[in-house]
Amino acid sequence: MRERDLLAEVAAVNASAAFNRWAGFEVLAAEPGRVTLRMSWREEAGQYAGFLHAGLVGALIDTACGFAAFTQAGRVLASHYSINCLAPAVGRAFIATAEVVRAGKRQIFTRAELFAEDESSARKLVATGETILMTA
Repeated sequence: MRERDLLAEVAAVNASAAFNRWAGFEVLAAEPGRVTLRMSWREEAGQYAGFLHAGLVGALIDTACGFAAFTQAGRVLASHYSINCLAPAVGRAFIATAEVVRAGKRQIFTRAELFAEDESSARKLVATGETILMTA
């Protein structure tokens, strides 16, 4: 499948998910085994200290990893994911990049990085994560 078609397909899956629409997830790039998502900062996405809520940090990582796996295996389901919060997630936007580490017949292993982007578009790594997904 051509990358342009893959981007359109991942964007369509993203648009079909009510949570992703609510959160404002946007698919920036998709190629075999790799995906980049973006979410703009919104006050309701923050926690009490003004950082991006860890639940949304996890959701961005989980979704990016799921879409990276989708580019190779079609519909998938997460069986495990973990996140490492490295720094407060503060920025005007958040960029999640994910890639497939290994794709087997039933399980797909992925990893991701989440960056906070400031007003000058400079990026700071704020979280990493890994998922194990199963083919649906």
